[in-house]
Amino acid sequence: MDNLKEPQGEHCHTNDVHARKSHHSDKMKTNLISRLNRIEGQIRGIKGLIDKDTYCDDVLNQIAAAQSALNSVGRLLLEGHMKSCVVDRIQSGDHEVLDELLVTVNKLMK
Repeated sequence: MDNLKEPQGEHCHTNDVHARKSHHSDKMKTNLISRLNRIEGQIRGIKGLIDKDTYCDDVLNQIAAAQSALNSVGRLLLEGHMKSCVVDRIQSGDHEVLDELLVTVNKLMK
């Protein structure tokens, strides 16, 4: 029998890598989806600017704004992940989550 306990946080609810899922509150989901919808609109706007041969500096500024917005979504998810999933897995004795977290943070920082 394994030593893995059921995490108590709102996000993770299994240590099986193939079955792990996030369970965000409805408020958090609404916030994230709203932000992603705005980012999606920004991307469509950038495509339109390129199609209209808009001055490159203006397009680059819009790209920077979209990247910043996406980074903001990433920070929100990372914070929730660290406060729930990571803590729960460490408390259950799964310290491999730290290596997983470092890989993820490195990807986010590229």
